[in-house]
Amino acid sequence: MLTRRDFLGVMGGAAGLLAAGCGTSTRDLALSERGASIQRQRVLARHDIRVRRVDPEMVLSAGNGNFAFNVDCTGLQSLPTAYALLPLVTLSHWAWHTIPAPAGVDVSALRYQQWDFHGRKVPYATSAVGQEPLFNYLRENPHRLNLGRIGLVLDEKPLTPGDLTDIEQTLDLYSGLITSRFTLGGGLVEVMTCAHGDRDAIGLRVRSPLWKTGRLALQFEFGYGSNASSGDGADWNNPSAHQTTLSRPEPNLTLIGRQLDAMRYGVLIASPSPPTVRRIASHRLLMQTDAPELECTVEFLRDGIPMPTPATFEDARRTSAARWNEYWQSGAFIDLGDCTDLRAPELERRIILSQYLTGVHCAGEWPSAETGLFCNSWYGKFHLEMHWWHTVHFAAWGRWTAFEKSMGVYARFLESAKARAKQQGFAGARWPKMTSPDGTDAPSNIGPLLIWQQPHPIYYAELLYRAKPTRETLETWREIVMESAEFMASFAQRDDRQGAAGGFVLGPAIKTVSENAQPETTYNPTYELSAWRFGLKTAQAWRERLGIARNAKWDEVLLGLATAPQRDGVYLMQEGQDTFTYQWMYEHPAMLGALGVLPEDGIDPAVMARTVQRVRAGWDFSRVWGWDFPMAAMAAARTGQAELVIDFLLMDSPMNRYIGNGVNSPRPDIPAYLPGNGGLLAAIAMMAGGWTGGPIGAQAPGFPRNGRWRVRAEGFGRWL
Repeated sequence: MLTRRDFLGVMGGAAGLLAAGCGTSTRDLALSERGASIQRQRVLARHDIRVRRVDPEMVLSAGNGNFAFNVDCTGLQSLPTAYALLPLVTLSHWAWHTIPAPAGVDVSALRYQQWDFHGRKVPYATSAVGQEPLFNYLRENPHRLNLGRIGLVLDEKPLTPGDLTDIEQTLDLYSGLITSRFTLGGGLVEVMTCAHGDRDAIGLRVRSPLWKTGRLALQFEFGYGSNASSGDGADWNNPSAHQTTLSRPEPNLTLIGRQLDAMRYGVLIASPSPPTVRRIASHRLLMQTDAPELECTVEFLRDGIPMPTPATFEDARRTSAARWNEYWQSGAFIDLGDCTDLRAPELERRIILSQYLTGVHCAGEWPSAETGLFCNSWYGKFHLEMHWWHTVHFAAWGRWTAFEKSMGVYARFLESAKARAKQQGFAGARWPKMTSPDGTDAPSNIGPLLIWQQPHPIYYAELLYRAKPTRETLETWREIVMESAEFMASFAQRDDRQGAAGGFVLGPAIKTVSENAQPETTYNPTYELSAWRFGLKTAQAWRERLGIARNAKWDEVLLGLATAPQRDGVYLMQEGQDTFTYQWMYEHPAMLGALGVLPEDGIDPAVMARTVQRVRAGWDFSRVWGWDFPMAAMAAARTGQAELVIDFLLMDSPMNRYIGNGVNSPRPDIPAYLPGNGGLLAAIAMMAGGWTGGPIGAQAPGFPRNGRWRVRAEGFGRWL
């Protein structure tokens, strides 16, 4: 068995793994050092969330990766109007709704815009001109559905913030249990809330003398699906468009049936003592008891799943605790409690709460939406270029189960990705940008032209192979890696007119990471060039591991691919662009990802060091996105600028705001931005564990060496 010193040495040789086909076992890469120096539960307890008032930013989540139930200070969803910023929703990875197409809209009749690509036309779904209803319909559907709202009412009336006093709420991070106490209508109310560890269910225990007086009730209400781009995923003003049925299969069971067009699901409420349940409107039901407490589980059942044996509150509480105990005690950990830098407590808070939030919102069977399961953004659809930011940190922290859960998306989408490439005249498989479980690339004036998600599956496959270097891993990912690379080699074109000296170029027409340049004139973006090198180089290594010959075309592209563009000693975002002017110094400083997110593929560290400094000096960080800060931090770490690493991670910017519940919350229409949280964790893993080409054996090499950052870290391996 490897010692920690041996382990760091093995990971220090990661730069040679691509060529040598070597790797470490899952156990080695995910060393957790249980019982080691860090008392994990004690560190977590420093950051248990406590709420003492009605605060619209303090929405807490109970969830298990596939399912989330977001609550206000009552531990339920009792104040939806007061908590409109971060909506009180119940979301799941399986719950998607499609509104029937309007009359006259033929969903198969979308016209594609023809873009010039090196002398031939390539079709992309980028123009709504003359087909706005169809274009918008396909973009909006399917959309993620809010499964329902569960809250308390007093005297059958909605609660208001003024009704509540003496509020005391705590989220215990180690168990996932939310305990809420408050005074309502002259009586004390205590609510315990948790998400079942394995099922789309919540456990509730509500204690109050108000039950006996008949004043308190638990309300269930349901809405229609919403085609709004962002929000709570429900249309509460269209009662005739959906159906809610009520039955009592057993005295202790209440079954609510839901139908919205072609979508059906059920809500199973189980309680040890038979409650009273009555309908007060088409889609509103009240549950009451004359006992001192109401205890129940509420499980949301996808259509076609047989009714399960009902869970109990104790089942939910036990499985929640088991899941979170395992989550926190597995993989890597970091403790900043000994640091004397005044910024350390806030950084540790963000690190701990980001782990909880991504465990709730980004560890499911499908990639996460950019707002996770907090609310809808972009209709609740997920973006595959963001999959890296939501998920890679799980691997870097040794939480392989969470990392692997959503990786099945590439096998499920492979055939449609191959069809997309073929439709556009390319080989291999082209992965969509904005999509849902149907795998369709949503129409957009930007999305279909993006390419930076293309090498991501190769990156994930390489992480998994290094963790488990077996034939099984190679065969599982073989076709995905090969078809991804086939597209990449097919997409690169020989074109000496674009400054590649007779070599291969990327674009035009393309949209880059930064999305703010014209596709017709965009070519050779720095990040994408580096990603193409990494992807093709890694795919060739996979061929060698599989015992098959290197692909001559891939080598031709690798050898002839344009170099990353520079001017005045710094990298540009793309060839021919005067990047460091006001016109471009906003949005993503994507060139930094070429040596940060990615290892050293065609990038000069000295040039990148100057680029990091130039970006820090003049970029408009009020207009970037949450993951740009950790991306810049990773580039600063790889170029030996540790003070800048901390500066980037904790920069005072509205887009780098982490509110009281720990979520990166940049603006009202995107109130929860999980790529920021995931990116932060990725950067911390690099800083704590080191990286390819970085110092070997140093403790937390990405943190400043000024005596104020006495970091305790365990279980981290070296970054790619």
